[in-house]
Amino acid sequence: MKTFKAIFAGGGTGGHLFPALAIADRMKARLENEMTPEFIFVGTRRGIEYKLRESLGYPLVLINIRGVARSLKPSNLLFPFLLTGSVLKCLYTLWRFRPDIVVGTGGYVMGPVLLAAYLLNYPRVIQEQNSFPGVTTRRMAPLVDKVFLGFGEASRYLNERSTVLETGNPVKEIIGKVSREEALRFFGLNPDKKTILILGGSQGASRINKNILAHLDSLSPEMQLVWQTGEKDFRDIFAAAGRKTAERAVFSFTNQIEMAYAAADIAIARAGALTLAEIAAAGLASILIPYPYAAGDHQTKNAESYILRGAAEVVSDANLDQVNLLGRATDLVKCGQASRMAQAALAISRRGNRPATDIISEEIIKLARAAKE
Repeated sequence: MKTFKAIFAGGGTGGHLFPALAIADRMKARLENEMTPEFIFVGTRRGIEYKLRESLGYPLVLINIRGVARSLKPSNLLFPFLLTGSVLKCLYTLWRFRPDIVVGTGGYVMGPVLLAAYLLNYPRVIQEQNSFPGVTTRRMAPLVDKVFLGFGEASRYLNERSTVLETGNPVKEIIGKVSREEALRFFGLNPDKKTILILGGSQGASRINKNILAHLDSLSPEMQLVWQTGEKDFRDIFAAAGRKTAERAVFSFTNQIEMAYAAADIAIARAGALTLAEIAAAGLASILIPYPYAAGDHQTKNAESYILRGAAEVVSDANLDQVNLLGRATDLVKCGQASRMAQAALAISRRGNRPATDIISEEIIKLARAAKE
């Protein structure tokens, strides 16, 4: 049986890694009856991909690259040397592996890989999650064969020579397919209570965590929590909240996020592109607090379509200290508004009638095959 080889580069945070995993898993499922899939991932020791290396399901090649700080820092002087070394390692990796295609899913780690693919003339694509593309996407877009966009408005920030396709963002296929009963058993929670999910992405969100902790004692006895704190805040939050009597599941991070979505009646979250795509796929109402320091204020832009469609409410980070997030989430659930928001979120997920993961995987396979003809 022939092989189909692909290299995936996108890491640092879950927002870049998990779309790559979703695409890789879907491509593997599509190919395995006719070809043998051979996929490798490229990342760094500092990224979440390294922490999850045992459970990735794919070999991980490490390069030594980091982003350029926006402020003037001495570490920026090292960037040209790190970039050169990383490109050389990627050239060697591509020369040995000989991929059919190279897939970048955002973040600085994909830069050296796509540049090496360009120099060796391998087919290459980018999947960009945000409404405001990251700096590496903006610079590499003219050099790749196609850019798949989570938000169509991102195209206005790309070079006019870029070939783009709006697909929505890829998510794990299982999200939205787990039953509430199974999820509540997974967390050991009460099936007779409504559940609020607090999310900050793989990095956590300290401002949100502090707001939740400040109002924890006022939580209605009819409600319970599934709380992803992020690694940075986990110990402090668990020490303060894990010993209280209200029913709650507190954890730093999980690679079974589908369980958290299935258990919840409403989510409180930042407005990262992957989080929004997962919330929509799960058909979940949300209160969004866009991260104010995201490049180009892209989290606010990400959230706008959800707000306009009635799928979410927004609270600005600047006003967070004046808001009881738990109280507002409880009110939305009790008055029935959360149910209406959930339906609106599901409609966003189904706007193209086909999952983004299916469209992207098909396009990638088609592009790789066309390059061989």
